Amino acid sequence: MPYVANLKMFVRVYELGSMSAAARDQRTSPAVASGRISELEKHLGVRLFNRTTRRLQPTENGRLFYDGALKILSAIDEAEAAVAEAAQNPRGTLFVGAPLGVGRRFVAPQVPAFKALYPQIDLRLRLSDRLIDVTAEGLDVALHLGRPEDSGLKMRVIAECPRVICAAPTYIERRGLPADGAALVRDGHDCLNLRFPGAKEFQWSLNTPEGLQKFNISGPFESDDGDVLTAWALEGHGIVLKPVFEVAEHLRAGRLVPVAGDTPPLPVTLSLLTPHRRLRDPKIRLFSDFIAQHCRAELAALTEPA
Repeated sequence: MPYVANLKMFVRVYELGSMSAAARDQRTSPAVASGRISELEKHLGVRLFNRTTRRLQPTENGRLFYDGALKILSAIDEAEAAVAEAAQNPRGTLFVGAPLGVGRRFVAPQVPAFKALYPQIDLRLRLSDRLIDVTAEGLDVALHLGRPEDSGLKMRVIAECPRVICAAPTYIERRGLPADGAALVRDGHDCLNLRFPGAKEFQWSLNTPEGLQKFNISGPFESDDGDVLTAWALEGHGIVLKPVFEVAEHLRAGRLVPVAGDTPPLPVTLSLLTPHRRLRDPKIRLFSDFIAQHCRAELAALTEPA
């Protein structure tokens, strides 16, 4: 369906603001992407984008057409999903995003098992500890730690994951054992931060006798990869705040020790995020059910008392 392919390309160019980025997203060349947009413009008899040296800006007609194109593609998705569900033959490509720790521990090991159950579904996994824009990344479903800011997504809670502040025994021997969040700040403890470009000023929100408080912690090291922070903590370079499932084996082995126990952190929500227009796709429902069940079982095993 060439016209549908042209609509999909238009939507991705509109959302990404770049012909080359949209071409990469749709696994084709910029020349093909440009050709598809030109075909649409010729068919409609209007210009959809104003082209500048840095970015494509949608015209007023382009903005109007985007809303209509989304409705057309959504209707096609629903029709195809209904047929696939009726035939009990889900197929197609599923784009899944997840934080690095969650993806490596819970998702990646289960991809072959999911593929074995549904051989006509191909899965593309994208892992990053940076905040993922589900729409801009073209994802069908994303696992997420925390509460999403995008209200345009459907959120399905998998579990509330306990968190812990911890450090290696070598760090505690050298710097002492902080009792609470105030000690982390007062004594200038080296806290290991999960940071990425555009991140807000970093604070740890901890439970205190007076209620939830935010502490402006600091430290010499930071990274946008949570597993790097764990490795630094294991080497005695600082204190880290982590979901228990990411450090459970190290806590049990004594390689990491809980600190600041008088002011524990809140649990973090693990959830699945899906664009509303994709909710009826059976392969998304199948994957969501599959991975949610697996995550709950794994989390229960990892966070139960030793």
